[in-house]
Amino acid sequence: MKKVYILALTSGLLTFSCSDKLAPLKKDAIAPTVVTQPLPHDTDDPAIWIHPTDATKSVIIGTDKDTDGGLYMYDLKGTILKKSIVLQRPNNVDIAYGLKVGESTIDIAVTTERETNKIRVFAMPNLEPIDNGGIPVFEGETERDPMGIALYTRPSDGAVFAIVGRKFGPSGTYLWQYELNAGVNGTVSATLVRKFGNFSGKKEIEAIAVDNEFGFVYCSDEQVGIRKYFADPAKNVNTELVIFGQKDFKSDHEGIAIYKSSPNTGYILVSNQQANTFVVFAREGTNGNPNQHLKLAEVSTSTIECDGSDATAINLGPQFPKGMLVAMSNGMTFHYYNWEVIQKIINGKQ
Repeated sequence: MKKVYILALTSGLLTFSCSDKLAPLKKDAIAPTVVTQPLPHDTDDPAIWIHPTDATKSVIIGTDKDTDGGLYMYDLKGTILKKSIVLQRPNNVDIAYGLKVGESTIDIAVTTERETNKIRVFAMPNLEPIDNGGIPVFEGETERDPMGIALYTRPSDGAVFAIVGRKFGPSGTYLWQYELNAGVNGTVSATLVRKFGNFSGKKEIEAIAVDNEFGFVYCSDEQVGIRKYFADPAKNVNTELVIFGQKDFKSDHEGIAIYKSSPNTGYILVSNQQANTFVVFAREGTNGNPNQHLKLAEVSTSTIECDGSDATAINLGPQFPKGMLVAMSNGMTFHYYNWEVIQKIINGKQ
């Protein structure tokens, strides 16, 4: 049975009602600064687009996961600004900046469309499709059902790649990586460049995130751990660098957000879905080892069974001077958290 949750934020206090029993929030759960307007169906994953000249005009793109779903654009107050064209069960979404189109560049939002086995590409900030109806993925495979997606921008040449996961697939080639290219008319196409990624087979891999500066891709093998690989296909290295967080979660490892406090420091936050918390790891690794990601802290949030998340350290204005964490929550909403609140918790646990 699908659970329905209704959330209200009043004078800083969160209250809930529901049609079914839900996992209780922890007593120290932090309240979001903003709760978005609810969507019609089922929120799943958010991505933050930073405005190039005025960060206070940045927007959140979120998926509404249904046959009659789509991408929704929110402002920093949580108000819905726009819905994309109708999409058939969009799952996860990510943002990339500066895709080359002739002599110019565009920013893009890319989402998986599960019921058509495609990825869909939208120009930002207008949220208009530029993919000629969609780009098929996992062609020739029995198991397709695209779910997770992350975009990697290679620093050396600005090439943009989509790393796509699926509901189920073979270990070793669970993830497929595509290079995105735009013609002079702005229409985006994709070329398959790589197949990689181990899979336990226990449940699924949905959450994927890329650290452009470090050149790593992370993915959550639910009920097992977070897997880490090089993001650049030109390295021709598909070996798993590490799997971490194996003993730090109640059950499912879910949404991954990377908070970059400087070019080479920060945090990896992973949703501990059934505990309603985020487990925090050092982005740069530990003890001089970039692949030793030990648990630093665990932050209790008011999101319920969070699937997807994103984070930024950019100053977004008075409510989010050190950036934000945005997280999906049951109840058809996304929660925006002031990073300063999260940082205090991390500092107190280190």
